[in-house]
Amino acid sequence: MRRFAFPLFLLTSLLLWIPTVEAQPAERTSSLSVDQIMQEPKTWVGDWPENVRWHENGQTLYFDWNPDGQFESDSLYKVPRSGGAPTKVSPEERRSHPPFFDGWHHGEQVYTDDDRRKVYTAGGDLYLYNRQTNTQTRLTDTRADETSPRFGPDGETVIFRRDNNLFSVALSSGLVRQRTDLRAGTESDDPPPTPREKFLQDQQTELFRTLREQKKEQERTEKAQKRDRQADNPPPPFYTQDKEIDQLRLAPTGRFVTVALQSAPDAVDPTQVIDYVTIDGHAEVLDARPKVGIPPEDFSLHIQDLERDTTYEVNLHQLPGAYEVPDYRQANEAELDSSETKRSLYSYGPYWSPDGTHAVLVVRSDNNKDRWIVRLDPTTGDLTVLDRQHDAAWIGGPGISGYGGPGTVGWIPETDRFYFQSEATGWSHLYTVNVETGEKQQLTSGEFEVYEPRLSKDGSTWIFASSAHSPYERHLYRMPVGGGERTRLTTKTGTHHAAVTPDGTRLGLLYATTNQPPEVYLKDASPDASPSQATASPTDEWSQYDWRDPEITRFEASDGVEVPLQIFRPENPNGSAVLFVHGAGYLQNVVKDWTHYFREYMFHNLLTDLGYTVLNVDYRGSAGYGRDWRTAVYRHMGGRDLQDYVDASEWLTETENIPPERQFIYGGSYGGFMTLMALFNAPDHFGGGAALRSVTDWAHYNDVYTSNILNTPQTDSIAYARSSPIYHAEGLEDPLLMPHGLVDTNVQPQDIFRLTQRLIELGKEDWELALYPVEGHGFEEPSSWADEYRRILELIQSSVGPDATPGSQ
Repeated sequence: MRRFAFPLFLLTSLLLWIPTVEAQPAERTSSLSVDQIMQEPKTWVGDWPENVRWHENGQTLYFDWNPDGQFESDSLYKVPRSGGAPTKVSPEERRSHPPFFDGWHHGEQVYTDDDRRKVYTAGGDLYLYNRQTNTQTRLTDTRADETSPRFGPDGETVIFRRDNNLFSVALSSGLVRQRTDLRAGTESDDPPPTPREKFLQDQQTELFRTLREQKKEQERTEKAQKRDRQADNPPPPFYTQDKEIDQLRLAPTGRFVTVALQSAPDAVDPTQVIDYVTIDGHAEVLDARPKVGIPPEDFSLHIQDLERDTTYEVNLHQLPGAYEVPDYRQANEAELDSSETKRSLYSYGPYWSPDGTHAVLVVRSDNNKDRWIVRLDPTTGDLTVLDRQHDAAWIGGPGISGYGGPGTVGWIPETDRFYFQSEATGWSHLYTVNVETGEKQQLTSGEFEVYEPRLSKDGSTWIFASSAHSPYERHLYRMPVGGGERTRLTTKTGTHHAAVTPDGTRLGLLYATTNQPPEVYLKDASPDASPSQATASPTDEWSQYDWRDPEITRFEASDGVEVPLQIFRPENPNGSAVLFVHGAGYLQNVVKDWTHYFREYMFHNLLTDLGYTVLNVDYRGSAGYGRDWRTAVYRHMGGRDLQDYVDASEWLTETENIPPERQFIYGGSYGGFMTLMALFNAPDHFGGGAALRSVTDWAHYNDVYTSNILNTPQTDSIAYARSSPIYHAEGLEDPLLMPHGLVDTNVQPQDIFRLTQRLIELGKEDWELALYPVEGHGFEEPSSWADEYRRILELIQSSVGPDATPGSQ
């Protein structure tokens, strides 16, 4: 690729001002400006609603909305079930913490058996809602946080967690009883007496009658106190050794207590970021996350059998595969010691059946290559495998989670069947398993994903979101509990996020399209019902512009795979193109939805006005296209995903007649990383780029994300070397802009500073660094957004624009 005579600048947004580009050819102008697009969204676009949820009585839909730009704490609105104009919730009603319906939670006992009452928490206190009388009662008013409430077997007590113990409160009397006795430290924090000390103690009691009598009286008192305590049936003490307490649960029968203990390894050093612009004028050092490759946490699951007065640890390593060596290490013929072959395992649960007869655990390996769903025998600690999902890359997908956790799991009411999601077929689908027999049933199938499945009150039907109609849209479906024909409940082109009434007959929707922010709609939960719109959020000024709905299509990549892309086609092309790269890696951006990238969407409209063709690609590694798409970047980020952009560049040349030197690439976070890899490793396909808040060396990023895809630097150094831009910087030939926030605790400034030094030492000239002293990973100040995108627009115009000439800079 050609080289520009572009001077080296090391810039900050405080020191260098680049004027807004105003002079455009008369036939290619825009009514939009960067300053306008990047101003406060609530002022310019309008505040769109979020977080729809129904009242427990199903008569009112609530949502967060701030159309008047008032205080965020005063932005709760509601609309009747039948529809109509929204009204702001009064401060008195908001402070009363109305009960919101969030699903029936079969097996979690948040409702009584007759479903007439529900227990919930709000503001750290317990509340009881009576569905029959439509009244709520506050059960606690304390400074402590009460969490995880559920009803006891009789429906007349509520069990909850306070601090690090379980308690119960009797609804009739208000009596609070402690149900567990978890204590920090060890059973005896006092060290045993030394031989010298023991000799002196024995000598004293031998010589002095008074001391002997005092000792006997003390022993008699302690025995009497112990008898009194036992008469009250106190919970047995359990010492946690100062470890973190997690997943503290009491079985529905009241017999078993389960508790997980975790502790961070000693060799975990936090990173540090410096905040230079502070209120008191002193630089502040911020502790941030450690770097990838940290040792796993110490984890153990313990069961207290209150009937037998015994406590024991569950051996998770009895599971098949607990000692398996990952495929990549076998391929490398690595020599492993015993500590490396015994993998660290973590469990979630147990998830008790409503009658307490069955308990299920979800177990994950630390390297995230295995997930087991197992039946737990709480009397013995024995585990029976019900399902094992193994992935040589990493476990993930909708309803499964790529970062640990149980995912979507629960019980089918009145059955012995447990439901979960799995990528066993290559797509995330819904399954059940009989915990007695181990018989599994796949409920959904096809080349689509299932999202947020929820059961009806009687457990006879599912409602879930899915991409079954189109990978670029989300619709709601109803399906019988045992699988079968799906009924599509939404029909408007776009993306639907739904709250379902408790009776399952009415939907509260957040509906959005590419060029319209989300709005609240209501409709009956039937396919033929028409939705009624409840909110209208955009400002008149924003609505005056004719926002584009870009075409979604696919192009054939070099490996023959059809890759989705979104294209903005200008009415008067200027012969240049801009390719945008979405961040996060595992994220979908070729969608008919109002996405996280709404500012970029508006910027792309401005660029299209100026004659630029704009592309957005769901490259390999993106969400929404199944397991093989998700894991195509395993052990090589900047490999197949970058090749998809190289292929997109060639597609632009072939179909739009735009040469590679007229193509600009940019993106943030993972998109910034991809931009660097594109300019370093494929310079012949691009004429310039902007890498925003970009990862430059994966060995310096966090553990939970990076170790999934690249393993760890100490065990898979080759994956890190070929995936990290800092190792490929010598390939830079074209203009590069690198904006970065100085208080970014995610992709930290050290990352971009190390690459900066590398470029200096390589003698590279065509690059610029722009620093933003008050910004983190996600910019917040409109002035920072505007400054950043003015620079991007200037570089687009000067490097690949219609007036750009090789060697002119």
